[in-house]
Amino acid sequence: MNTKNPPTIRTSQRPINEVSLNQESWKIFQIMAEFVEGFERLSNIAPSVSIFGSARFTHDHPYYILTEQIARELSDAGFSIVSGGGPGIMEAANKGGYAGNSSSVGLNIILPHEQRANSYQDISLNFRYFFARKVMLVKYAAAYVILPGGYGTLDELTEILTLMQTNKAQQRPVILVQKSFWEGLLNWFHDTLLTQHTINPEDLTLITVADQPKEILDIIFSYYETRGGRMEDHLFLF
Repeated sequence: MNTKNPPTIRTSQRPINEVSLNQESWKIFQIMAEFVEGFERLSNIAPSVSIFGSARFTHDHPYYILTEQIARELSDAGFSIVSGGGPGIMEAANKGGYAGNSSSVGLNIILPHEQRANSYQDISLNFRYFFARKVMLVKYAAAYVILPGGYGTLDELTEILTLMQTNKAQQRPVILVQKSFWEGLLNWFHDTLLTQHTINPEDLTLITVADQPKEILDIIFSYYETRGGRMEDHLFLF
């Protein structure tokens, strides 16, 4: 019977780079500062709705116009509007919220390209770290409205669904807007993920699809009316 000798584990003998270690340690305080500022400035905006979507749609695009309408109706209904603070769908969301009766909140990310803060923000925060920003986009929302978007939007959508699926976050309405855009993805969820048992049937119930602003309002209010009590009683995620 052949036996193999166990592999030799080699440890690095390189000296610790104190400068690099100090730089990494300071990042901890930068991250903490972003969370603290976010908690302090956003804890009183409830109820709010977080709106996600592509930064690439121009102001005359139908999705931009639709997003502005959705945000205005939600704002007039008493919901603060929270977006990623940039152009495209984010700008449309903030613009509609800014024109309405409630606060318009922009959670801006500092990037070398693409992101620029839009000018329709009553409350504006700047983040260096995507993960800190994503926590703030999720934590205080009564619902999530997802407009058409790319990789970033898909990342935010799947993270929200994962938090709910794993019971790390309480369930909220997750509303995909524009059925024609999302239909292929939803079919893949059903025909591939479900049939290959990588998700459960109840995971598909986390998602609702709507096309019109009034549908979105009805979905949100109906969701909380069936749970009783005040909406604020259901708003703490972590």
